[in-house]
Amino acid sequence: MRPPTTATVLAASLLLAATARAQAPQSFRVISPIFGQLVSFAMPSDFIAVFENTKGGHYIREAVLKGETAERWTQMITVTGEKGMTLTPGASPERFAGTIAGGFRSACPDSFAAQPLGVMTFGRFEGFVAVIGCGRVDSGPTRHSETALLITLKGTTDYYTLQWAERGPESDEPPVNGERWQTRLRDLGPIDLCPIVAGEAAPYPSCVNKS
Repeated sequence: MRPPTTATVLAASLLLAATARAQAPQSFRVISPIFGQLVSFAMPSDFIAVFENTKGGHYIREAVLKGETAERWTQMITVTGEKGMTLTPGASPERFAGTIAGGFRSACPDSFAAQPLGVMTFGRFEGFVAVIGCGRVDSGPTRHSETALLITLKGTTDYYTLQWAERGPESDEPPVNGERWQTRLRDLGPIDLCPIVAGEAAPYPSCVNKS
């Protein structure tokens, strides 16, 4: 039997590498204790966390595409928590989303747009989903558009948000319509909140195994 040629070995190596990439997970489940609950969702595998901070009753974590930074990015997935917000009179996921949208509007009053996707339920928790954006903002190295899928969640005691933002060329109106936002909503799922079990550590099997 003749030994394999260099070309044969190379072809086999390339095939194995391609197979490994094809079998690699396209996302991984993120479960994080944030104030009173565990926040669970699917993170695309090409994102990596670059910033996390808790200050008083506010929590934030930002993830960007691998190779990008918290200052220079094209896409960012942000998780936030607002401690005890369910006690705020009149609070609702829709009103919370409106407050965040108002912050966007103040940054770009002449190029703001929004597309509500409506009230939704995640697990047994009430939420609201919208797409909001600015056609022209000056933050970062250059003027650009910034559009975000916004998900607000009312937890047992706290409120949470998930935002998948994208920067692009400046325009008169940000691209708030389009199938890609529905696709990204599906890509983040399943989104849910789980109770924190005393003494349980990562990977939080009680939430992983939740039906």
